[in-house]
Amino acid sequence: MSRAHHRPSERRRTISPRRLAPRLLIGSVLAAFMVFFVLPVLWLLLAATKTDQQLVHDNPLSFGSWHAFKANWNALTAFQDNAVMQWLGNSTLYAVISLVITLCVAVPAGYALAMTEFRGRHTLLVSTLVVMLMPTATLVVPLFLEINAAHLIGTMWSIILPYSFYPFGVYLTYIYFTTAVPKDLLAAARIDGCSEFGVFRHIALPLATPVIALVGFFSFVANWTNYFLPYVMLPESDQMPIQVGVGSLLSNVPSFNPAVGTLAIERPQLALATLLAITPVLIVFLFAQRFLVSGMLAGATKE
Repeated sequence: MSRAHHRPSERRRTISPRRLAPRLLIGSVLAAFMVFFVLPVLWLLLAATKTDQQLVHDNPLSFGSWHAFKANWNALTAFQDNAVMQWLGNSTLYAVISLVITLCVAVPAGYALAMTEFRGRHTLLVSTLVVMLMPTATLVVPLFLEINAAHLIGTMWSIILPYSFYPFGVYLTYIYFTTAVPKDLLAAARIDGCSEFGVFRHIALPLATPVIALVGFFSFVANWTNYFLPYVMLPESDQMPIQVGVGSLLSNVPSFNPAVGTLAIERPQLALATLLAITPVLIVFLFAQRFLVSGMLAGATKE
């Protein structure tokens, strides 16, 4: 009886080779992704807690000390009279103002393309899609010529205005309003006497919260991580965003530029500056992830 009692449980514990192979494959892929993505971030976090000698000679994944972290912080903030914090402030200013303009333009534009019929609508949609698919770097030279013609080179508007041009946000909101917002609900509001702006303001806009968060997040990340455009548009150091600032710090590291003088920056301080550059994006993602998930799933099904 005892043998008969234990045999079924032993059979349930046995994993067939057909089921084991996919699990091993999935585990191998996850391990490879962890090595490729997680370990560099972990190394970057730990590098900020070490001296330059410890970074070279100690275990790459070992913790340094809080004293070394504080010394790196003091040295980094002392660079060009706390230029790093000024760069962070510039990035925040450029990204936030352009984000507000993007949302004020992209969401109504996507709604208009989705809900109205007019001559040239299809051409406008195709043009938006083509511009959306173009690499950002290909537009830098034409943008530079336009901004230079407007005499805005070296001003914050030379960054904010191009940042605000976000065709991906227009197309994303167009897809959302086309697939996820019930047109019968909007038609009922119009029958009740609501104007088109009132339908958009009181009906469509509250329903579009997920896609607004999605467009806002993608726009903020694209603006925050943009390097080439502000590098071309802003000649002065005190105007730089953090991405361009980190690039200038790289040229002041003796390991990469032996000709650097007294304003040398060591590699742990460069790692700390990189962490400061990516922290705002991580914070925005943590606060917006609930809206991001719902925005990505919106429009996946159509009733």
